[in-house]
Amino acid sequence: MENNKEKEFAQILEKVTRLAREQKNVISEQQVKDAFAQLQLSDAQFDQILDYLKKHNVGIDEPVDPDEYLTREETDYLQEYLESLAELPEVSAAEKEGITISAMAGDKSAQNRLIEIYLPMVPDIAKMYAEQGVFLEDLIGDGNEALTRGVKILNAMEAPSEADAFLSKMMMDAMEEAIAQNLDEDARGQKVVKKVQEVADRAGELAEELRRKVTVEELMEETGWKKEKILEAIKLSGNAIEDIDYKEE
Repeated sequence: MENNKEKEFAQILEKVTRLAREQKNVISEQQVKDAFAQLQLSDAQFDQILDYLKKHNVGIDEPVDPDEYLTREETDYLQEYLESLAELPEVSAAEKEGITISAMAGDKSAQNRLIEIYLPMVPDIAKMYAEQGVFLEDLIGDGNEALTRGVKILNAMEAPSEADAFLSKMMMDAMEEAIAQNLDEDARGQKVVKKVQEVADRAGELAEELRRKVTVEELMEETGWKKEKILEAIKLSGNAIEDIDYKEE
């Protein structure tokens, strides 16, 4: 695909994934087909999209069991977390609406009570993002922080009936941001490993040829690399590239 088509593909995939989250982590195959219809994808490409969604805990045409993706440690943590919420008093729909209206008006007591009401929603949303590189405990923490921020800006809503969608979006945005940040960190980590390995490999080859450790200057001459690149790799490795005879200046 051309660059502009690749960009469009990525944008549609992001929208489809988000739609699935908003639908309690399930989407129909027809919805996916409709979303990508304009790109005229092949059957193989469409199957790859479905595989991607499934790997990200999205059910196709039927819900998936979110607990299926949790580790034993996450299951134990979740149980303890839910037990800590069990003593919170339940409220009727009418009471919840009244509390929401007061929270929208800036009543801090109502805002705190509304946080308690919505706390059980946080793990339900967090489970949708399980097994995507961020621990469930951290996802719940991010969700709780987003919930706390969200109840303080409910005056942006026009009606109390919008609270569920508004706060859910706040929590999902926070968790998706955490996952995206983790992916960025993983990518940076992989680049670091690649850089260190590249320098170590070339140093090893030259050291084997010379039958001794090599100097930074010799490696520069052999590879054409700048001194900064080699020194950075040495530093990133913790001075552990054994084939380089290096003394810190």
